[in-house]
Amino acid sequence: MIDHIGFPVSDYSRAKAFYTAALAPLGYTLVMEVQQHDNDAPAAGFGRDGKPDLWIGGEGGMNKPLHVAIAAANRASVDAFHRAALAAGGRDNGAPGLRPHYHANYYGAFVRDPDGHNIEAVCHAPA
Repeated sequence: MIDHIGFPVSDYSRAKAFYTAALAPLGYTLVMEVQQHDNDAPAAGFGRDGKPDLWIGGEGGMNKPLHVAIAAANRASVDAFHRAALAAGGRDNGAPGLRPHYHANYYGAFVRDPDGHNIEAVCHAPA
């Protein structure tokens, strides 16, 4: 199952306003905004029931060309994904570990696929 997806936008403020208005009839709201640690650009997460699953990022604030996160059943599965992806020719883009700037139990791992897409496995359950 897809956990969340993200993509870059050319004008962060304009895109945030657009998605705030366009997604409201679908029950989506702006759930979270974060600064990306690697380049300090903003990213906005939209979703329902407090869980952001559609992310937009300002210039340089979202992985290019695409970011897809796959939900993992547990942290061991995240670790196994990372090992398997690297063995299959992926490039490390973030070792398995906690990402507490998202939330306390956010455990993810990131790899670049052969085309440069950022593929993530994530588990939201506590250890």
